[in-house]
Amino acid sequence: MPSLKDLRNRIASVKATQKITKAMQMVAAAKLRRAQEAAEAARPYSQRMAAVLANITRAVGAGGDAPALMTGTGKNDVHLLIVATAERGLCGGFNSQIARFARDHARNLLAEGKTVKIITVGKKGYDILRRDFASHIIDRIELREVKTIGFANADAIAKKVIQLFQEGQFDVATLFYSQFKSVISQVPTAQQLIPAASVSEAPAEGGAIYEYEPEPGEILADLIPRNIAVQIFRALLENAAGEMGAKMTAMDNATRNAGDMINKLSITYNRQRQAQITKELIEIISGAEAL
Repeated sequence: MPSLKDLRNRIASVKATQKITKAMQMVAAAKLRRAQEAAEAARPYSQRMAAVLANITRAVGAGGDAPALMTGTGKNDVHLLIVATAERGLCGGFNSQIARFARDHARNLLAEGKTVKIITVGKKGYDILRRDFASHIIDRIELREVKTIGFANADAIAKKVIQLFQEGQFDVATLFYSQFKSVISQVPTAQQLIPAASVSEAPAEGGAIYEYEPEPGEILADLIPRNIAVQIFRALLENAAGEMGAKMTAMDNATRNAGDMINKLSITYNRQRQAQITKELIEIISGAEAL
C-alpha cells in the first residue's frame, strides 16, 4: 500500500502530464487546420495533372514514343517502396498503420520471389521497418528540420527516385502514405508512381480532341517527372494533415485518461487519509480511556 506522500507525488505527476497532453492537443488542433487546407488544396491540382497526362497518353498510344517513366522497363522483378511517415510520434497508430501496410506489401512481393528495395521518408517509418527489413532499406530521408513542407522537398525526393530508375535500380516504384479523411480517419494508401499506370487509367476530359506542340512524347518526358514530384508532394501534405489529426485525437484520449487516473488516485488518497485519521482517533480515545 503506497503512503500518502507517494500518492500525493503520483497525483502531482499525473496532473503535470495532463497539462502537457492538453497543450499538445491544442497545438495539434491549431496546426491541423493549416495542414488540412494545404492537403485539400493539393488534391485538385494532382487530379487535374492526372487527367492531362491521361489525355496525352491516349494521344501517344500504345506504340508511340512514350518515355520509359510511363511504360516502365517491361519487367516486374525489382520493386522500390517509398514509405512516407511522420518524423515524430505521439500520434496514436498513424505511423504504424502506414508501416504495417508497406510491410505486408513487401512480404507479399518477397513471397512471390521479387526483389524489394525501400526508401523511408520520415524517421518513424525507418525505425519501424528496420526491425524486419534493415537489409532492404537503401536510403532514408528525414524532414525533421523542415518547418513547412514545400514542393522543393518533394521534388528532391522525386529526382532521387528518377535517378535510381534511370540507373536501372528498380522496375516498379510504389508510394505509401496516409490519406487524410477526417480527424479520426486516416487511410493508408499505396500509389504506383513508375510506371505511371494510374495515369493511364485516369478518366479523360469530355472527349475533346487536342493538338499538341511539341509532340506528345516530348511533353510526357517533361510532364511525368513533374507529376511524380506532385504526387509525392500531395502525399507529404496528406501525411502532415493526418499526423496532426491523429495527434490531436491521441492527446485528447491521453488527457481524458489522465483525468480518470487522477480521480482514482484522489479517491484512494482520501480513503487512506480517512483511515489514518480514524486510526489516530481510535488510538487517542483508547489512551484516554486507559487513564
